[in-house]
Amino acid sequence: MIAFNPLTIASDLTPELYGKYCQFIYERAGITLPNNKQTLVAGRITRRMRDLQLHSTGEYWDYVCEHEEEAQYLVDALTTNETRFFREQRHFDRLTEIAAQHTGSEPFKVWSAACSSGEEPYSVAMVLAESLGTRPWQVLGSDINCQVLEQCRLALYPINASELIPRPLLTRYCLEGVNQLKGRFTVVSELKQRVNFRQINLNTNLPMDDLFDVIFLRNVLIYFDPNTIRTVINRVVQRLKPGGYLFIGHSENLRGVSPLLQSVEPSVYRRV
Repeated sequence: MIAFNPLTIASDLTPELYGKYCQFIYERAGITLPNNKQTLVAGRITRRMRDLQLHSTGEYWDYVCEHEEEAQYLVDALTTNETRFFREQRHFDRLTEIAAQHTGSEPFKVWSAACSSGEEPYSVAMVLAESLGTRPWQVLGSDINCQVLEQCRLALYPINASELIPRPLLTRYCLEGVNQLKGRFTVVSELKQRVNFRQINLNTNLPMDDLFDVIFLRNVLIYFDPNTIRTVINRVVQRLKPGGYLFIGHSENLRGVSPLLQSVEPSVYRRV
């Protein structure tokens, strides 16, 4: 007979202490956590407390304050977001159109600025491989979360994550795992070589001088307050080429946020 221990979540996370965790993630990542996320935060903290053999959320808070590497772990735990291959297909149709118009010898550059576990930048890479072929192009994927960046570089995904990949692209750019990798798939090495990943915190000064033809900043602004949105957008727009495009999530809006951005269609902006 298989026995299970009760699944419990720390119940000692007081509103005052929850406020400290909220302030921490706001200062580190610019993310605003509403009151209704207290159970989610407690759940993610509880798992880590077990690993460290700590007995209260207050004890864990003290540990975070004393260990910078644990502070990054907490950022990682609180910034994991759902993503999918070819999420919001219209953006990838638009990317195909933009890439097809690219001329000149300079590489066509795309930045996936909150790439999570890599589905978005690899989707971008498939589109560019189709549109530009052997012509020079590059994709940068970045995230504040160190753990998901390791997943990006590994590029191993469950088979059911491939369901939204258009079949011709799936056949051409994806490989199914065998033996111990059965049930998973990866992307071909030719794509991996064109996609680079690095940790970037959008809430701080950006650590690169590159200019991009297209920037994907999707489904992240919903976690920011208005002041942080304005700061992040103004920072990101400086890395967008004049005439370049910014894609945000379909539920997001940048009306009045930056005079440098002109709305092309819902969730698509062009730098003037």
